[in-house]
Amino acid sequence: MKWTDVHVIAIELAEAHPEIDPQYVRFTDLHRWVTELEDFDDDPNASGEKILEAIQMTWIDEVS
Repeated sequence: MKWTDVHVIAIELAEAHPEIDPQYVRFTDLHRWVTELEDFDDDPNASGEKILEAIQMTWIDEVS
């Protein structure tokens, strides 16, 4: 899984953290959780605010 796999990452995060409301997640936590996903295989430093925001918005859509 790469940073560009926004939808897959959002689904994985929703499954890994069902108790979390994604609209209140800090980007530092979001970044850590993405890099900790079992299937994540990308450069941890290759993300930016736009990618994290896209993941967060997709996660919000996924759980609402």
